[in-house]
Amino acid sequence: MMTTHERLSRCLKQLRTKTDFVPRVGLILGSGLGDFAANIDVECSVAYSELEGFPVSTVPGHQGRYIFGRIKGVPVCCMQGRIHFYEGYDMQTVVLPVRLMRMMGAQILFITNAAGGINTDFKPASLMLIEDHISTFIGSPLIGPNEEEFGLRFPDMTKVYDTELRGTIAACAAELDIELFRGVYCQLPGPQFETPSEIRMLRIMGADAVGMSSVCEAIAARHMGMRVCGVSCISNLAAGMTGMPLTHEEVISSADAAAINFKALVAASIAAF
Repeated sequence: MMTTHERLSRCLKQLRTKTDFVPRVGLILGSGLGDFAANIDVECSVAYSELEGFPVSTVPGHQGRYIFGRIKGVPVCCMQGRIHFYEGYDMQTVVLPVRLMRMMGAQILFITNAAGGINTDFKPASLMLIEDHISTFIGSPLIGPNEEEFGLRFPDMTKVYDTELRGTIAACAAELDIELFRGVYCQLPGPQFETPSEIRMLRIMGADAVGMSSVCEAIAARHMGMRVCGVSCISNLAAGMTGMPLTHEEVISSADAAAINFKALVAASIAAF
């Protein structure tokens, strides 16, 4: 039976028959944010389905491919569509696309997502700089035998989200006159949205936003020594805060409303890294 590293080495070999592109930044585009790829000077793209044994995206709005190109001269590998635990994949499989980006050469992981706002100061279509996360409610992608090729058995998570990168994003937001909240992101398994009681619990625990992705990817990236940063698009106020039911369509609609600011902030930040 192949190890995860052997599996990814095979995928990397297949990918290298299609492109020799070496990214500096790995960028994950969340729900409703996939059209940011139009801002990239694209050199090529590779669908996940073209890599043997690689997971594929099944969620609407997630195209499931790598896009290779440059953003203001910076070489970027963009995940246009991510893999989610709730799609039926185990957590180790969910993070394979991030691990492969690191093996391609990416030094920085820039995570984006659509999230429910728990902080009462937030409003739909606002942006939140991720300063820390809560992983209590999901299984770690590091469970199982540790593969030394990836990293340490017990990696430190004191500063998952790189201080310098966060400062760069905040400075770019100020220069662009984009309101940027700061907060703690919590990942839950999904796919159901949270209950009002769960949201009250998360608020007490210190979470400002909640979603169904990102934390596991950040953990895997730090395990492999990548510098990590992230921005959440607040797609809705979380359950029980407005009295209205939550829908995936609302998530996409709010992401569309935030698109102009989101695209400008991500592009400027990557150029400044």
